Amino acid sequence: MDKLHLDQHISRQFNEDLEQIKTQMLEMGGLVEKQVNDAVTAIENSDSGLAEHVLEVEVNIDEMEMEIDEACTSLIALRQPAASDLRMVLAVSKTIRDLERIGDEAQKIAKMSISLTESGGAPKGYVEIRHIANGVRKMLNDALDAFTRFDVEAALDTRKADKQIDLDYKSALRELMTYMMEDPRSITRVMNILWTLRSLERVGDHAKNICEHLVYLVRGKDIRHGHKGDLEKSD
Repeated sequence: MDKLHLDQHISRQFNEDLEQIKTQMLEMGGLVEKQVNDAVTAIENSDSGLAEHVLEVEVNIDEMEMEIDEACTSLIALRQPAASDLRMVLAVSKTIRDLERIGDEAQKIAKMSISLTESGGAPKGYVEIRHIANGVRKMLNDALDAFTRFDVEAALDTRKADKQIDLDYKSALRELMTYMMEDPRSITRVMNILWTLRSLERVGDHAKNICEHLVYLVRGKDIRHGHKGDLEKSD
């Protein structure tokens, strides 16, 4: 397993500041995980009350993102970090943006849940939601866990799971499109299912991004465009 060796500083406060932004980021990640779980539960159980709660909490996620981003900006301006310290600040800054966008997707799912409850639910698609939701929730949990431990190998393994999420999403899309053509009366309600699946697929994309931010943090390599062959052979 990789070990991240942050630069040593005369200022203990600098070390504490670096640890603080990481801790805040992981707290935000925990809240975002709960948002996704609650949004999926709301749509599975036709629970409008829980969906409304997801919409209310979204404000807290936005506030956390702005607070952590401001802390990162201040840390760069005041401490002028270099090497691994700078990568830590940048990785946190990028990760909170992905977490905020995951929160946005949870918000969209909650809105779809309310719409489906009001319309009496969709005739098809809940099995697909459950299946893909299980996959992306595991991805998100594993990505944040890898970040906690600075575990590049775990991040790379988690990153690979996004390919299966994409395949499952495309398969569900084809099946539901066929169903709507066969029963045009279902189009409006099934479209809400399709938008939900799209949001879940996007959650997987953002979890993948978090894994890539961690690789950049620990090894200083950018693998966003798939150039990771040398990375997996090294160390």
